[in-house]
Amino acid sequence: MPRYRLTLEYDGTPFLGWQVQPDGPSVQGRLIEAFRHLTRTTVDVRGAGRTDSGVHALGQVAHVDLPREYPLHVIREAINYHIRPDPIVVLDVTLVPDTFDARFSAIGRHYLFRILARRAPPAIEKFRVWWVPQTLDVAAMAQAATRLEGRHDFTTFRASSCQAKSPIKTLDLFRVTAAGDEIRIEASARSFMHNQVRSMVGSLKMVGEGKWSGDDLSAALEARDRARCGAVTPPSGLYLVRVDYPPTPPLV
Repeated sequence: MPRYRLTLEYDGTPFLGWQVQPDGPSVQGRLIEAFRHLTRTTVDVRGAGRTDSGVHALGQVAHVDLPREYPLHVIREAINYHIRPDPIVVLDVTLVPDTFDARFSAIGRHYLFRILARRAPPAIEKFRVWWVPQTLDVAAMAQAATRLEGRHDFTTFRASSCQAKSPIKTLDLFRVTAAGDEIRIEASARSFMHNQVRSMVGSLKMVGEGKWSGDDLSAALEARDRARCGAVTPPSGLYLVRVDYPPTPPLV
């Protein structure tokens, strides 16, 4: 069975996350339905990351095995047609070796978290940013963020329901920048634990508010205690931007 790699963009607002759920719509579930229209059979669509309810993606990656070969443009156009009106789009399709796995072949994941720090609430981007109705100290946040970079035990920033085998991760990048009222926080690592980015950003907001110092953030990390984490952010500001893979030449 030929294997295809899909690059996807979606607005996570109407979904209960990536993974199929018994009590509501999911991104994975809608893709499976769309492929059923194309192939007349049920196929499994496996993603690089299980984004939570309300989390968006600019470059989610998935793979799917189909019962026969299809032209790449036919897959893209057919899925984009059958998945309407849900806010999911297939950006690109590539034929890949059957050794490729969207999740386990990944060597890097890149997330973006957007904070809108202003008195007035957002109108157009209500479900695409985290609105904080006050000014935050971006410089203090940027300086404190670097304390989380590197290899650490991130138990403090790990959801209690997380199923990762180990809390020890290497955070390659945790960067804070600002453009007007918007604060953008970039996070890059080989892999992340459940709620890790949202937990780290929630704690970083405490620094921006002046409630925590950089030393307080370091102390929370070193405590390895979930109770020391700041409030977890809502999902609306989080985006899976890109997933990296080794440079394996595509088959087509």
